[in-house]
Amino acid sequence: METFQLTRKEMSQLLISLSGRPGKSPKAILQEVWLKSRREQPGQSRSFDAYVGASISPILAKVMDINPAREAGLSLSDIVALGGQIEYNHFAVTAVQNWVKRDLKEVIGAPRLGKKYSIQQAALLFIIEDLRAALDLESIRRLLLRIFRHCDSDADDVIHPADFYAAYSGLFEELDPNNDQVLDLPGSPGRDFKHDHLMEALVKKKADDFAAALPGLLPPEREAVRNCMVIAMLSVQTAYFQSLAKRYFQASMFLQNL
Repeated sequence: METFQLTRKEMSQLLISLSGRPGKSPKAILQEVWLKSRREQPGQSRSFDAYVGASISPILAKVMDINPAREAGLSLSDIVALGGQIEYNHFAVTAVQNWVKRDLKEVIGAPRLGKKYSIQQAALLFIIEDLRAALDLESIRRLLLRIFRHCDSDADDVIHPADFYAAYSGLFEELDPNNDQVLDLPGSPGRDFKHDHLMEALVKKKADDFAAALPGLLPPEREAVRNCMVIAMLSVQTAYFQSLAKRYFQASMFLQNL
C-alpha cells in the first residue's frame, strides 16, 4: 500500500493552517500534497481508487477535519503521529515524553490548551527533532532559548516556532531543487574551492538574508535567528544521511545469512 508523507515545508504549511491563520485549510494543503505526489510518479492515477489505495494515516485524517478558524490543540500522541508523517524523520514517543517532562521542559512548557499542546509547541518539537541530528539536548536548550524566550507564551519570541520551522524548511527545499535531499551548489566549483566551504557560505547567505528581512529586531536578535537557521538547515541535511545510514544497516542485518 502506498504511503503518504510530507516534506518539512509541507508540514510547516499544515501547522500554520492549523494555528488558525487565514489561508488554505488543512484539507486543501493535504490535497495539494497528494496531487503533487501523483505528478511526481509517472503513470500514477488521481482517481478515487488511487486515493483509496493510498495509506492515509489516522492523524492526517483527523487534522483534515479540524476547523481552521481557530487554533487546534494536539495531544502528545497526536504530535508524535504527525511527526511520523515527515520524510526522513524518526519521532519516538518515549523521547518526546522525556523532552516535555524533563530534558527540555524549560523550552517547551506545559500544555497550553487544557491538556493539549498548541501548534507552536508542536512546531517546537519538530524543530528539536531536526536539531537532534547535530546537537545534544543541552545545546538545543541553550540555542532555542535565544529565540523562543518563555515556554508559557509566544508573545516575546524573536520569531514564532511555526514561522521558524517554515523558514528553514523552505530555504532547505530552495537549495535542493531536485529534491534529492542533498543541498545543491550553483555551477561547478573550481579546483580552488572546497564543496563544504561553498555550502557553508551559501547556507549562511540565505540565513543572513532571511534574518535581515525580519522587522523590528535588534542586531543580537538577527544574529541569533541567523545562526539558528544555519544550524537547523545543516541539521536537516545531517538527518537525511543518518536516515540513509540506518536503512543500509537495517538492510545489512536483515539480509545476513539469507
